[in-house]
Amino acid sequence: MDVMTAVLTRRSRQTLNEPAPCDAEFTYLLGGAAAAPDHGSLRPWRWILLRGEDREALGVSLASEAPPEQRDRIAGKTLRAPLMAALVFSPMAGHKVPEWEQLAAASSVAYGLMLLLHSRGYGSIWRTGRMCESGAAHELLGLAPTERLLGSLDIGTADGGEPPARRRTGDLADHVSTFASRPVPVPVAVPV
Repeated sequence: MDVMTAVLTRRSRQTLNEPAPCDAEFTYLLGGAAAAPDHGSLRPWRWILLRGEDREALGVSLASEAPPEQRDRIAGKTLRAPLMAALVFSPMAGHKVPEWEQLAAASSVAYGLMLLLHSRGYGSIWRTGRMCESGAAHELLGLAPTERLLGSLDIGTADGGEPPARRRTGDLADHVSTFASRPVPVPVAVPV
C-alpha cells in the first residue's frame, strides 16, 4: 500500500479482534513511526503494551475511581481490543527543544504508527479520556511524576466488510497562502 492510499483509507475502527501485532511486530512498526520529525532525536515518549489480564487490571484501576453505577462499563472499556498501547509523554525538562515541540514529536509517532498498522492490515483507534487523568492508572502503569499519559491505541484486526473508501480531501486552497517578502506592485488602472 502506498503512503497516500494509507493516509486516505485509514479509519478509526471501533470493533477490533485478534490477531493484533505481537510485541516484536509492534516494535518493528514503531521503528518506522519513530522516523517522524523529532528535533534533537529526544524520543520524549514511551509505549506500554497491555494484553489479556493486564487490560483487565487497568480496567479495575480505572473503575475504582468511578461512581459505583459506572464501574462495570468503565472496566469493560479496556477490553475493546486485544492490544492496548498506552502512549506516555516523557518530556526532557530544561532542554533547548521546548516541551510543545517534544509533544508534537510524540504525537507524530502515534499517527505514523497508526498508518503503519493500517498498511499491515490492522485496525486501530486513538483513545483518550478518563485513563489520561487517572491517578490510579498512572500509578499502575508506573508513570514518573514528570510523565503524562497522552492516550492509547486500541489495536487489532477490524471486522471484515468493505474496505474503507478513499477520503476526499476537498478544496483546501483557502488553507494555503504564498508569502512574498517583497510587495508585488498592484497595477494602476490607466484612464482611457
